[in-house]
Amino acid sequence: MAEIRDIEVVVFDVLGTLVDEPSGLRAAMREAVPMSDATAVDALVTLWQRHCEREQQLVQQGHRPYAGTAVIDAEAAQRVAEQAGIDDPAVVGRLATAGQRLPPWDDSVAGLGRLARRFPVIGLSNASRTALLRLNAHAGLCWHQALSAETVHAYKPAPEVYRLAVDTAGCPPERVLMVAAHAWDLRGARAMGLRTAYVRRPAGDPPAGSDDFDGRFDGLDQLVRALTPGQVASGSP
Repeated sequence: MAEIRDIEVVVFDVLGTLVDEPSGLRAAMREAVPMSDATAVDALVTLWQRHCEREQQLVQQGHRPYAGTAVIDAEAAQRVAEQAGIDDPAVVGRLATAGQRLPPWDDSVAGLGRLARRFPVIGLSNASRTALLRLNAHAGLCWHQALSAETVHAYKPAPEVYRLAVDTAGCPPERVLMVAAHAWDLRGARAMGLRTAYVRRPAGDPPAGSDDFDGRFDGLDQLVRALTPGQVASGSP
C-alpha cells in the first residue's frame, strides 16, 4: 500500500463516506411507517434519494435558485409522506430531519481521531450548516472544522465548494487531500488541484478505470496507515 506524501490538511466528504446514509434513512422510514416491510421501506428511501439528487442537480445546472438541504429534505419528506399516506405533521417534520441522524461507519470515529492527531482535519459536506452540526454531534464526528457547501450557495462538485476548503486550509491545493467514497466528488476535487483518496463504502460511487486518484483504500484504517507511516495501530506517535 503506497504512502501519500506531502499532505498538510485532510478534507473529508461526510454523507456516505463517514456516515451510512442509506441505513439512517431506512431507520427514519421504519420509524415513520412502522408496519412497512423491507421492500416498501427501500422504495421510500429511493424516492427520497432521487428527489434530493434531482433537486441538487437542478440547482447546479442553474434551473432552480439555490435551496439548502433543509428545504430539499423537507420536500423529500413530504413526497414520502404522500406516498406512504402519512398525514401527521409531527411525523413528517421529524422525517424531514432524518439526514441529521445518520450512523457513522464502524471505522469513522476512530479513524478521524487518529488523523486529527497528525493533521488539521476538515469536513466538507453538501449538508446545510445546521444539519451538519447536528449530524456531527449524532454520529460523534470530531473535526478541527466542518464546512457546508451552503456557505457558497452551491453543491459539490461545483468548483466553489472545493475552493472553500482550500481557502480554509490555507495551503496550496496540492497539499490538501480530499477523501470520499464517491468518484464524482473526487473528480471535482481533482479538477481544482486537490490530491484525492477514494475509500470504498457499500453505497459509494466506485472509481472508473480512467480515474487517476492518489490512493484507493478498502476502509479508513488503510487510509490512516498510508498517511501516518510508522505509527502503531493505536495511532500513537
